[in-house]
Amino acid sequence: MKILVVIDMQNDFIDGALGTKEAQAIVPKVAEKIKNFDGKVFYTRDTHDEKYLETQEGKNLLVKHCIRGTDGWKLTPEIDVLCEGDILNKSSFGSIELGFKLNDYRSNLRVIKNERVESITLIGVCTDICVISNAMILKAFFPDKPIIVDAACCAGSTPEGHKNALAVMKTCQIQIENEE
Repeated sequence: MKILVVIDMQNDFIDGALGTKEAQAIVPKVAEKIKNFDGKVFYTRDTHDEKYLETQEGKNLLVKHCIRGTDGWKLTPEIDVLCEGDILNKSSFGSIELGFKLNDYRSNLRVIKNERVESITLIGVCTDICVISNAMILKAFFPDKPIIVDAACCAGSTPEGHKNALAVMKTCQIQIENEE
């Protein structure tokens, strides 16, 4: 069984408070990848509250974004219509909960269906913040499984940040696909 993790494809990261033209450009590719994926799909959603600017992250990134319940917090419509409910809200860049959830899923696959997780692929935004953080967490949870990042379905906070994050992930034995 293959797993796809769609990282933070939310309005605020696409065309909202922290949106970029690069993030807007990957939306159709991400939607297509989800539609054609032969396996289980999980989603993360960056989730903050009104006191975001008082948090450690908010003191360093002075842009309110992904406030629970706002339009910016919602998955972008092209992705939302494909989502079947496995959404993990996360309050930080990486989600330890995602690691535990996929580990539980892996255990249930073995017990119930006698199947194994073959690989975990990550797509989404921001390559240099949340994608890399979650890829590293999953590499720690699954050191012997291929952790893959589809570069064509990711966008960084800047093009340079995207490129640098891909290079760092390669160094950490995360497979990079479709790198331009």
